[in-house]
Amino acid sequence: MKKSLYAAAGRAMLVAAMIMMLSSCSIYRKYHRPENLPTDSLYRAELVPEAQETTEPDTNSLGYMSWEELFTDPCLQALIRQGLDNNVDLQSAILRVEQAKAQLSASKWAYAPSLNLTPQGGLNSIDAGKPAWTYNLGGAVSWDIDLFGSLLNAKRGAQATLLQQQAYQQAVRSQIIATIANTYFSLLMLDDQVAISGENVRIFEEQVRTMEAMLKTGKTTENAVTQARANLYGLEASYASLLQQQKETENALCSLLGQPSMTIVRGKLSGQTVPEEISVGIPLQLLSNRPDVYQAEMALASAYYTTNQARSAFYPSINLSGSAGWTNSLGQAIANPAGWLLSALGQLTMPIFNHGQLRANLKVSKAEEEIAMLNYRQALLNAGEQVNNALYAVEISEEMYNKHMSQVKDLERTVKTSELLYERSTGTYLELLSARQALLSAQLNAVSDQFTRLQSVVSLYQALGGGKE
Repeated sequence: MKKSLYAAAGRAMLVAAMIMMLSSCSIYRKYHRPENLPTDSLYRAELVPEAQETTEPDTNSLGYMSWEELFTDPCLQALIRQGLDNNVDLQSAILRVEQAKAQLSASKWAYAPSLNLTPQGGLNSIDAGKPAWTYNLGGAVSWDIDLFGSLLNAKRGAQATLLQQQAYQQAVRSQIIATIANTYFSLLMLDDQVAISGENVRIFEEQVRTMEAMLKTGKTTENAVTQARANLYGLEASYASLLQQQKETENALCSLLGQPSMTIVRGKLSGQTVPEEISVGIPLQLLSNRPDVYQAEMALASAYYTTNQARSAFYPSINLSGSAGWTNSLGQAIANPAGWLLSALGQLTMPIFNHGQLRANLKVSKAEEEIAMLNYRQALLNAGEQVNNALYAVEISEEMYNKHMSQVKDLERTVKTSELLYERSTGTYLELLSARQALLSAQLNAVSDQFTRLQSVVSLYQALGGGKE
């Protein structure tokens, strides 16, 4: 009778264990990228129509190009290397990666049994007799059997956190490269603008001297001379402002490099090159190449494993423990003979009355997972927006530069004609002034367009996740 009862109980426990194993299959599943992501519509079709026609990875994409290939100026390359070596934010990101590696190592060690030494000693006296020294040289071992995936999901979550921190490190690296390049190009733009303004100051100074001489001979009016001086003062003020911006930009670049303010060795804006043909690849590449998108995905993966951990809390936990030691007291009052002490224990803990708390924890984890999913989708949309904006900027800046250069050529001819007419007294000073001011504005705009195109390429490079090690 007793044997049949034990057999029935054993079969019931086996059936219950099988039911729990089948119902807990989801807690062992690995994270998989969600479907129905908005990758097919990230790029505007009129900008990159070929992106919708191919599914093969485009390794020629700008995002896969090393920064040494993109930025060929030796001075800029040296500055980027210095910035990557000295930047505090990047060093902090590297340390965070090391922290995540340590946490992952700790989660792997959780699978191993824990072993502790527990030596004890003391004096015992019975009926005011002579105290006797007793000791126990023991050790204890404990092993958590991960039957329902709690430790497994913790380890996978730690792996996702490590990948998330590595993606953050790459995002910081990409940001540093882009910021140094843009600041460097800004400095080159200001160099050209200072040179153009300085040349115009020299021309206006010569013109004022000429007009003052002409005033003495009665070939011009005092009103024209005072107007010329006033324009010269305004141009000198603009020139001084450009000099200030030039020094401030140089100081900002030194700060990025982690060095005191000093003169930056640099090249020329006209010597900067960009790829003739720019490929952005297929939108799906943003999922793995762009660090902030990948970081958002790993945050989603981490939240997924946290939810699995919350589910695994509903299932039993099994812990095996044991202890062993050598003692000089087996409990006798007088002789205290030495001997071994051994014990072993298996413990199963099944949650029964705390399901309210466990259900609440599961709801919180599911909500966090949904939030991470929304953030991931939004990161993809933001990435697509930045790529589209950068593509437009590259295209429009090239067109604007060509238009302004055509304008410069026509205005140069206009200035020469106005100078001849004014010298022959068949033209007015106002015509000459307007022509020179228009030429100066067009020249400065052309320089600004060169910078804008370089900046747009840098923005596109960053938007595509460029700058990987």
